Amino acid sequence: MVAVLISLALLLPLAGFVGLLAFGKRVPEPWPGVVATATVAVAFVLALIAAVDVFSGTAVPETVTWFDWLPALGVQASFLWDPLSVLMTLVVTGVGALIHAYSIGYMHGDERYGRFFAYLNLFIFSMLMLVLGSNFAVMFVGWELVGLSSYLLISFWFEKPTAAAAGKKAFVVNRVGDVGFLVALMLIFNAFGTFGFHAVFENAPATLGTGMATAITLMLMLGAAGKSAQLPLHVWLPDAMEGPTPVSALIHAATMVTAGVYMVARTGALFQLAPISAGVVATVGAVTALFAATIALAQFDIKRVLAYSTISQLGYMFMAVGAAAHVAGIFHLMTHAFFKALLFLGAGSVIHGVAGEQDMRKMGGLGRAMPWTLGTMTVAWLAIS
Repeated sequence: MVAVLISLALLLPLAGFVGLLAFGKRVPEPWPGVVATATVAVAFVLALIAAVDVFSGTAVPETVTWFDWLPALGVQASFLWDPLSVLMTLVVTGVGALIHAYSIGYMHGDERYGRFFAYLNLFIFSMLMLVLGSNFAVMFVGWELVGLSSYLLISFWFEKPTAAAAGKKAFVVNRVGDVGFLVALMLIFNAFGTFGFHAVFENAPATLGTGMATAITLMLMLGAAGKSAQLPLHVWLPDAMEGPTPVSALIHAATMVTAGVYMVARTGALFQLAPISAGVVATVGAVTALFAATIALAQFDIKRVLAYSTISQLGYMFMAVGAAAHVAGIFHLMTHAFFKALLFLGAGSVIHGVAGEQDMRKMGGLGRAMPWTLGTMTVAWLAIS
């Protein structure tokens, strides 16, 4: 039963992407948005049903295998259903469905309306592959697909030179981090002869010396820093605000930027063998948190303030997982996904209300004109305080 539910939750956004890419131009508004939202919302419901036993504490981690992907390397297309992947799946699909619904109205009148929702569905599928993969190979495929779909969404309005440049910048900077992830995969396979999480984590204490464990985890940290915009690979995130505001909420608040935190938490067994690497993670997180928050104080663009706030909050998460406080780090990841997405969507409402203006120095008295937006942003502000 769980295998069927997880498989459907994975495949629904992929089916939405394929269908909208093929027929999105022929379908009038708002139906592409409705279809895309429905696929993610149903995926959330299916994941919620599959998570009941996990929440009750009666379930054991379950692996769902689709097929032998690379038999010569012993790699299977398989997915892991355990408390960490359950939480991440519910965050990705739950927040993702709400952002999809918001986008139906936000993107009204855009000439590539259907294509936008196709890309959103592709992003959700990619994130699900990343957080559900039961081995490093599947995780890496999801990791790279997330990079591709984020590029497509950040540079969605590619007619604007700034948007096109921001997409390229995000893609290139993330590739720097991905080199570290790829080197870590090579070292892992060389040491263990497998990419499976269970085999690697179970045998790591007997197989890895401190030096090799440190090398692997530092390379993993490089990959995580790229995806989660930690120093010195933070430079892509503020520019990525050139994309549509729902993209900022989905990618740069709720999902993609938390992938690095998830990876460090998932590979916590390796970081326990490398105290130097764990210290690096915590230190980079602490420095990034202070650095980004300080920069945010000098910003005037409403979305760039939130972008630097996001980088700072991610720094707190890295501090937690670096100190082996994985529950605290993942809990903050979950709460941050909701309140930061809400802040971004509120910013989108403000931008719509002031005819596209994003400079906060030119705004004022909006509370009376936009009481609902004031209420929702107040809730999000209290949550982050």
